[in-house]
Amino acid sequence: MLIRTTSTQRTYRYVRLTILAATLLLAVAVAVEEITGGPLPSLSAAYYTPAGPMFVAGLCVVAAAFVALSGRSVEQGLLDVAAVLALVIAVVPTTVESPACGQSVRCVPPAVVPAVVNNGVAVASVVFVGVVAGLALSIVQRTISRGVVLTASAITLLAGGFVVWGSVSPTTFLPLAHNAAAVGFFLLIGAVAVIAAWRPQRAPRRFRPAYAAVAVGILIALAGLGATLVAAIAGVDVTRPVPWVFLGESLALVLFAVFWFLQTVELWNEPDPRLRT
Repeated sequence: MLIRTTSTQRTYRYVRLTILAATLLLAVAVAVEEITGGPLPSLSAAYYTPAGPMFVAGLCVVAAAFVALSGRSVEQGLLDVAAVLALVIAVVPTTVESPACGQSVRCVPPAVVPAVVNNGVAVASVVFVGVVAGLALSIVQRTISRGVVLTASAITLLAGGFVVWGSVSPTTFLPLAHNAAAVGFFLLIGAVAVIAAWRPQRAPRRFRPAYAAVAVGILIALAGLGATLVAAIAGVDVTRPVPWVFLGESLALVLFAVFWFLQTVELWNEPDPRLRT
């Protein structure tokens, strides 16, 4: 029996599958680097390896896909904000140990800073233009709402905050921005999973335990990463012999993939499978 689908339905299917594909792309690139280049101290450190282009590309694809999942729900607003954070994670790398760091043990190497500035300006420009274009379209199409305005305002404040931070205090921005964006990103994904699990009109009952497990797992992963950060500040090596940061980030990435797999399965046959309002 031929099951007919609408173009909208197929589009949303492909967007969610694209998120899964981008996650797989990043994971495979990092796995290959682990095998051929040796253990990485963290997942984010892949930026400095041959896996770097796939790391950046995967995050940019995820950000674009989040924006493509149009809708007016709370979840969609959270994902729009998460898209901005994904771009920050992509273009502002984590710190690494390098002789170029001078007195600091870890830093973003000076040779990388021009790329961070160039890419950061490009990303900020696209975000601000996107906010203006999105508001203009919502006005023309008469879909403007309080949620749209709140989301646009949040994105503008977030992007503007990163721009001001990087401009005023690059010495704190470069070592901290990546981690700040990563924590915010996974907290937002966890929040979306919580909404999917505990709002009775959202996910079918059989999906709720899985969404709840994803949310709890992300919180555990973030708590673990927070503990490693405190330990690192205290002078403990959290990358050897057990790469705790890498394991925590990998767990968060796996849970991210699980969440989007659940979303894809749950909404596969929805006639208009947007995140529900």
